[in-house]
Amino acid sequence: MNQQFEQELQNSWQERQEYAEMMLPLIGKLYRNHAVEISVYGRPLLNASAIDVIKAHRKVRLHEGIKLRLRESFPILEAISKMQLAPAQIDIGKLAFDFHYGSAVDQDDLQAYLNDKLSTIDGRGDDQQPKDVVLYGFGRIGRLMARLLIERNGMNNKLRLRAIVVRGGKEGDLEKRASLLRRDSVHGPFNGSITVDHERQAIKANGAFIQVIYADSPDQIDYTKYGIENAIVVDNTGKWRDREGLGLHLKAKGTAKAILTAPGKGDIKNIVHGVNHDDIKPEDTIISAASCTTNAITPVLKALDEEYGIENGHVETVHSYTNDQNLIDNFHKAERRGRSAPLNMVITETGAAKAVAKAYPQLEGKLTGNAIRVPTPNVSLAILNLNLAKETDKLAVNEFLRNTALFSPLQHQIDYTASTEIVSTDVVGSRAASVVDSQATIVAGNRITLYVWYDNEFGYSCQVMRCVMDMAGLTFPTLPA
Repeated sequence: MNQQFEQELQNSWQERQEYAEMMLPLIGKLYRNHAVEISVYGRPLLNASAIDVIKAHRKVRLHEGIKLRLRESFPILEAISKMQLAPAQIDIGKLAFDFHYGSAVDQDDLQAYLNDKLSTIDGRGDDQQPKDVVLYGFGRIGRLMARLLIERNGMNNKLRLRAIVVRGGKEGDLEKRASLLRRDSVHGPFNGSITVDHERQAIKANGAFIQVIYADSPDQIDYTKYGIENAIVVDNTGKWRDREGLGLHLKAKGTAKAILTAPGKGDIKNIVHGVNHDDIKPEDTIISAASCTTNAITPVLKALDEEYGIENGHVETVHSYTNDQNLIDNFHKAERRGRSAPLNMVITETGAAKAVAKAYPQLEGKLTGNAIRVPTPNVSLAILNLNLAKETDKLAVNEFLRNTALFSPLQHQIDYTASTEIVSTDVVGSRAASVVDSQATIVAGNRITLYVWYDNEFGYSCQVMRCVMDMAGLTFPTLPA
C-alpha cells in the first residue's frame, strides 16, 4: 500500500513537472512575440522556472479551496499562444479556474471562451513603439530597475534600457558597476549573463547593450551621441526633487521626460500607481513615484476608505535601514540617524502619512505617522491603526482585502498572505507594493490594526516601472477583467 501511494505521488509530481516544462517556452514566446505577460493568480511567470510555475498553481488552492491542476491550465496557455494578441498581462490561473470551476463550467468550447474573455486584445496586434530608458544613478533602486528592464529584453521589448549615468570613471569602475549588478547580497545573483565592453564603455546583459556614461550634471550629457532619442530618465539619486533641479534632465539632448524615485517637492505630481496613475498625462514631462512607504500603504488605505470609510489613524513603519544611515556611529545632520544602523533600532520621522494625501486627497489631515529604523537590510512593515466609519470584524476585513488583492484594480499593488509563519525575509522579491498579513489583523468594532509588509527596494522598483510604462504611453491591460 505504501509503495502504491509513493508511486502515485511520484507520478503526480512528474506530471506537474512535465506540464510546467512545456509551459515555459510558450510563456517566453508570448512575451517576445506579443509582449504578453503570463501570470497565475497574480504571480508573474516571466523568466520563471518549472518549480516557480508549480508553486504558482499551488497558490490557487489557498485562495479558492480547490486545486487547479497544470493539465487544466496548460490548454489555456497553449490556445492563447496561437492567438494574435495585443500587449497585455493575462492570468491563465483565473481563466482556467473560471473555465473549469467557475461561471464557464458548463462551456465546452475553450477557444470561444478565450475569444470572449480576451476580446479587447484579440486580433489587434502590437502597434506600440518601444521607448528608450536611461537610469541616472546606479544605487539600490537603480540596479533593481536595471534588472526589471533587462528581464524583459527581447525583440518586442517596449522599454529598452539604453544607458546608465554615474559619477566617477576611475580605473576598474566598469567592472565594479557590472559586479554590483551581477551579485546582490539581498536579492541574489542576476538571472543571466553580464559582460563588460571596455572598448565601447558599456555593459552587456542578456542581449541588452547598456552604455555607461560618466557625468556630474544631467544637462552636460548628449544622449544622441549614443543613438538615444526621446528617452525617459529615471533619476535614482534623489539629489534633485523640485521642478527646477529635475528640469536639468530635460536640457540634455535626447531626453523627453524624467521620473524621480523619491517624493517630489512643489507642484510635481507624486504618483502611487494603482491609486492616482490616471493623473499622468501625455504632456507631463516630470513626475515623482513617491516613496516606498507611500506606495506600500496608500493602496491599502484607499481600498479600506472606499469600503468602510477612514475617520483617522496612525501609521507606524518598522523600516529596514538604508544608505542614509551610518554603518557605525558618526556625524549625521538628522537626529538619531548618526547612530550605527546595524546595531540599533532608531526612532525617526516619516513623511509617508502626510504624503498619502498627495496621491489620495480624501485622507488629507486624517493620518499621523512615525518610523522606527531596524537592523535589517531590506523589507519593512507598516502598522496601520485606523478608526473606521463603521464597525466590522476580522473575518470580513480579511475577506475584503483578499478579494481586493485577487480581483480588484489594485491587484498589482496589494498582495495577501494567510500564512502564520511569514517573516520579513519571505517578502524579499515581492513585486507587489505591499503584502497584507491577514493573521496579524486586529479588529475591535470600528477600530482596526493592519500589518502590511513591503519590499522597500524591489516592490517599490516594480511600482516605479509601472509609472515609467504610463509615462511612455504603453498600455498593458490585465485580463481577465
